[in-house]
Amino acid sequence: MSFTFSPGAFRGPHAHVGHYRSVTGKVFDWQITRQLLAYLKPYRRQMIEGMLLMLMGAGIALLVPYLIKTAIDEHIARGNLRGLSLLATITLVAYVLDFLAGWRRRWLLNSVGNGVLRTMRSQLFSHYQVLSMRYYDINGSGSLISRMLSDVGVINELLSQGLINMISDFVVLLTTIGVMLAINARLALLTFLVLPPMTVATLIFAGKARVAYRRTREKVSILTGRLAEDLGAMRVIQAFSEEDRTSEEFDDVNRENRDARIAAVVLSSIFTPTMEIFSMLAICLILWFGGRAVTAGAVTIGVVVAFLSYTSRLFQPILDLSMIFNTWQAAMAGGERILEVLNQEPDIQDAPDAIELPPVRGHVVFDHVDFSYAPNVPVLKDVSFEVLPGQTVALVGPTGAGKTTITNVLSRFYEISGGTVTIDGYDIRQVTIKSLRQQLGVVPQEPFLFQGSIAYNIAFGRPDASREEIIAAAKAANAHEFIEQLPNGYDTEILENSANLSLGQRQLICLARVILAAPRVLILDEATSNVDLRTEGLIQDAMETLMFGRTSIVIAHRLATVRRAHTILVIDGGEIVERGTHEELLANKGVYAHLYETQFLSSESLPDYVPAS
Repeated sequence: MSFTFSPGAFRGPHAHVGHYRSVTGKVFDWQITRQLLAYLKPYRRQMIEGMLLMLMGAGIALLVPYLIKTAIDEHIARGNLRGLSLLATITLVAYVLDFLAGWRRRWLLNSVGNGVLRTMRSQLFSHYQVLSMRYYDINGSGSLISRMLSDVGVINELLSQGLINMISDFVVLLTTIGVMLAINARLALLTFLVLPPMTVATLIFAGKARVAYRRTREKVSILTGRLAEDLGAMRVIQAFSEEDRTSEEFDDVNRENRDARIAAVVLSSIFTPTMEIFSMLAICLILWFGGRAVTAGAVTIGVVVAFLSYTSRLFQPILDLSMIFNTWQAAMAGGERILEVLNQEPDIQDAPDAIELPPVRGHVVFDHVDFSYAPNVPVLKDVSFEVLPGQTVALVGPTGAGKTTITNVLSRFYEISGGTVTIDGYDIRQVTIKSLRQQLGVVPQEPFLFQGSIAYNIAFGRPDASREEIIAAAKAANAHEFIEQLPNGYDTEILENSANLSLGQRQLICLARVILAAPRVLILDEATSNVDLRTEGLIQDAMETLMFGRTSIVIAHRLATVRRAHTILVIDGGEIVERGTHEELLANKGVYAHLYETQFLSSESLPDYVPAS
C-alpha cells in the first residue's frame, strides 16, 4: 500500500511566495478567511456541485470494500456465481460513476480556480495602480510580483480545491471509522491504536514544514526581485563587463533558494515513509489478530479483507488533511500579504467633496509648501513661487536639491505636509486626481515606451485619438519622418526596453504623446543623455512646439532651455535660494552664476538651437 504525496498538494502549485514582513502565526485567522471566502461567492453553484460530487466519490470509496466483503463471504464462499456476477456489475458501475464524477468535479474546480485567479489578480493589479509612489518607494518589485503570482496561486489552491477536499476527507474519515466499528468493533479499535502516535507525528511535521515552506517562499521572493533587477540592468552589467560577478551574486541567491527547497523536500521525504510505517503497522495488526479471529471462527475472511481496504482509506484522509492544513497555513500567510495590499488605503486619494477640475489656463501657485519623504527629514522648505499662464519656469540646482520633488507634488504623486498648491485658484487637494492629471503633461527624463505599436504609445494619453491625430502629433514632434521609415510605420511593434529604437527616437515619441494629450500645464524633466546634433535639434524644436502657449515647469539641464525661461528658480537644500532671469542671476554672481560656469557651460554640447523660421 502506498500514500500519494506531492509538494504541490501540500503547498499548492504556486507556493512561491514573497518576503514576509509579518505573519499572523495563527492556525486559523477568521478575518483573513472571511475576506478570502468572499471570492467564492460568484461560484456557489459550482462549489456546491463539486462538494456533492466529492461526497459521491467518498460514498463509492466506502461502498466498494463492503461489496468485496459481501462477494467473498456471501457468494465466493458459497459458490453463488449469479450473485457474484451481480456484485461485480455493481462494482463496475460504481467505478464508472466514480470516474465520471471525478472528471466533472475536477473540471468544475479548475474552472472555479481559474476564475478566482483572474479575479484576484485583476483586483490586485487595479489596486496597485491607485497606490501612491510612496508605496513603491518602500516595496520592491520582487515582493509585488510574488504577491500577484505566487500568493494568489496558493490561495486559489485552497479556495478552489482545498476546502472541498478538507470536507470530503473529514467525511471519509468519520464514515470510515463508523463503518469499521459497525462491521467489527474489536478489529476497528486495534486499527485505531496507531492513530494517536500518527497524529502526534503529523502535528510535529506540520509545525516544522510550515516554517520550512515559509522560508522557501521568502527565498523565491528575493530571487524574483534579484532576477527582475538584473534583467533590467543587463546593459549596465555588460557595459562594465561585470557578468561574472553578477552571476556569482545571483548564484548565491539561487543557492539559498535551492537550500531552502531541499530542506522542505527532506521533511516531506521523511514524513511520507513515517506515515507508511504507521499504515503497515495497522495492517500487521489486522493480519495478525484478524487471521487468528478467522481461524477461531470469530470473523470471516471477507471482514479481514474489507478491513485491510478500509485501513488504507482511513490513513489517506489523515495524510491529506495534514497537507491541507499546511496549504491552509500557506494561504493564511499569502492571504495576509495580499489583503495587506488590498486593504492599504492609498496615501493620495480624492477628498470626499472633491470636484472636477474645469479646463484651466495654467496659473500655478506654490504657497509656502513643505514636504518630507520621511518624518523630520524636510525635502521642501517653505517653497513659494508663481507661474502665470503660458510662462516657462526653469528649475535648476544640484542633484538632490528638490527639483523633482516640486514636480512630483504638483502631479500629486506625493502629498505636501504644509502650504498649498493651486492651479487657477483651485487647491489641487480639492479636485479629483484624474481631472488634475488629465490637464498635466509629464515628460520624464528617461523616456519610457510600452511594448506595443508606436501608434499605441503616442495615443496612450488619448486612446480615442484617430490615426490622423496621431500622425499630426508625430509631425509636430518631428517624429513622423523616422516612423515612416520603419518597416511597419506607425504599426511597428516596440520591443521590451525599446530595444529597436534609439534614445532620441524614444524622446521624440514621448514628446508626440504629450502633444497629442494637449495638456494645459507641462512638467518636463530634460534628458541629460547626449544625442547626435541633428536629433538634438529635432528634440529642441519639438519642445518649442510643445511648450508654446502652455504653462511649463522644466527641470533644466541645457543652457538653451534656461535662457528661454521667463523665470529661473535656483533650488538648493529644498529651498528657493535665487530667482530671476538668466541675465539677472548671472549679474548677481551667486549660486546660479556658479552653476552656469560649472554645469551649463561645461555640459552644453551644442550651440543654442534656434528653430528655423
